[in-house]
Amino acid sequence: MAIFSSLGRQQKEAIGLLQIGSFLEYFDLLLYVHMAVLLNELFFPKTDPHTASLLAAFAFCSTYVLRPFGALLFGWIGDNMGRKSTVIITSMMMALSCLVMAILPTYEQIGILAAWIVTICRVVQGLSSMGEIIGAEIYVTEITKPPAQYVAVSLIDLAAYVGGAFAVGVAALVTIKGFDWRDAFWIGACIAVVGSVARTRLRETPEFLQKKLKATFNKKETGKSKNVRMFLSEEKVDKKVMVAFFATYCGWPLSFYLAFMHFNPFLKSMGKSAQGIIMHNFFLSMVLCVAFLGWGLLSYKVHPLKISKLKGIGFLAFSLLLPAWLFYVKTPADLFFTQTMLIIFALSALPSNSIFIRHFPILKRFTVTSFLYALTRALMYVFTSFGLVYFTEWLGHWGTWLITLPVGASFYWGVCYFEKLEQRAEETEEEQSISQKSPLAGGSM
Repeated sequence: MAIFSSLGRQQKEAIGLLQIGSFLEYFDLLLYVHMAVLLNELFFPKTDPHTASLLAAFAFCSTYVLRPFGALLFGWIGDNMGRKSTVIITSMMMALSCLVMAILPTYEQIGILAAWIVTICRVVQGLSSMGEIIGAEIYVTEITKPPAQYVAVSLIDLAAYVGGAFAVGVAALVTIKGFDWRDAFWIGACIAVVGSVARTRLRETPEFLQKKLKATFNKKETGKSKNVRMFLSEEKVDKKVMVAFFATYCGWPLSFYLAFMHFNPFLKSMGKSAQGIIMHNFFLSMVLCVAFLGWGLLSYKVHPLKISKLKGIGFLAFSLLLPAWLFYVKTPADLFFTQTMLIIFALSALPSNSIFIRHFPILKRFTVTSFLYALTRALMYVFTSFGLVYFTEWLGHWGTWLITLPVGASFYWGVCYFEKLEQRAEETEEEQSISQKSPLAGGSM
């Protein structure tokens, strides 16, 4: 691939291994999400539609609410033990949770205990996926340079989305073809183990090792740990950068939930069965993969932040029209078009991920970015899933504005702020380059 012609063999191999791992990890994570219309009926008590929606939201959010704690744990591991260790541990955690769900009795067999065990497994999966995606993105960011870096990091994200699409495909086979749903989780457990073993071939990133060795050298020279703490404290994290990162990463939970989860009751009211909804979402996942691949490849020629700004504008424009448009949606095809537009202009960090990551200090990068990432997922999935239930109940379709417009505007502001940071960085590099070329530079008086 011409885009990666500047990369060495080890860099390409690392990108490939991380893509495979991200694919496997998110296949496992989203397997339950896309089979929720079937599995929630097996593991949760039967209730009225409103309560069922709340239970479904609870099961969905349980994957994300404890992610900030997982981010702190894996952030510490990633910034102290290394990026490689983190992505291996997370794969093994995913394998264990899939194994438990594959053998778990249903609600009819053991009662409410089944619901609690499923919820715990979903929490474990959420924790492991937390270290997974950020770890892979940081790893690739640290071993590559722009513009190939933009595409490489985007492909890591894309691999995760493809994993989600395959999860929908397996869910469709299980429900439509009558396969045992437990087989899907056995497959998930097996491929998670494969991903863990494959990642043992990775090497730690040079950028991380250089910083770590410098800190270790300072400790040996002084013999006092406080000097290491002073060294680390010099790497300050800009609070405004944190706010901008948070604002941009809040967008994807809204886009994903709105496109894939919120409209399931609409499909049911149109006569779609659980199997039909899963197949509908499978085709939707294909659209997502194609759209995100397109955005990622485009970033090699067009600056990623310009693409992200375009997506932000497109999302806000479509969100303004969405409530009125939904009154005219009568068929699954109409709804599919609606979901497709939400996906094409989804508020995802792709393809600007690496730019956002680069603006954090190396030895604090994993902890800070993973914590902020986890916080956006925990807060936004809870706010979006429960908020849409109540806002649309009170205000009808117009209730979507209470979430889509402020989140879309925040996303756009965050991208614009990073654009300013990039411009400042380019100006600083130009000034340094001119200074070094000046005949007075380094001259004697």
